[in-house]
Amino acid sequence: MNNKSEEEWKKELTPEQYRVLREKGTEAPFSGTYYLHKEKGVYVCAACGSELFTSDMKFDSGCGWPSFDKEIAGGKIIQKRDSSHGMIRIEILCANCQSHLGHIFDDGPTDTGMRYCVNSVSLGFRPIS
Repeated sequence: MNNKSEEEWKKELTPEQYRVLREKGTEAPFSGTYYLHKEKGVYVCAACGSELFTSDMKFDSGCGWPSFDKEIAGGKIIQKRDSSHGMIRIEILCANCQSHLGHIFDDGPTDTGMRYCVNSVSLGFRPIS
């Protein structure tokens, strides 16, 4: 578990990363680095580096944000009820540092039926060599 203060986060993250990861913001759709990203590797939390998804879990949902049909096993992601903006959704957070990643929906087209809709700015990427 990562116990940094918000001041420490502000120093380490870009203003956009801080807005999304720590203040639960959302990046503009179709704008993120990883939306159409197709390289093989592992997607990690941009704040703490915890491994969250693999490229094999990624699919193009057409929603404007990177989408994954499942997470890496082992409790890497926390799900939390979110009733902000007049909607009831399930927020997904990094289990290690509690940073906001996006939301999960049960409308995915793959066998899992799930769509983890994640802000690109919430992610980092480690290619498989």
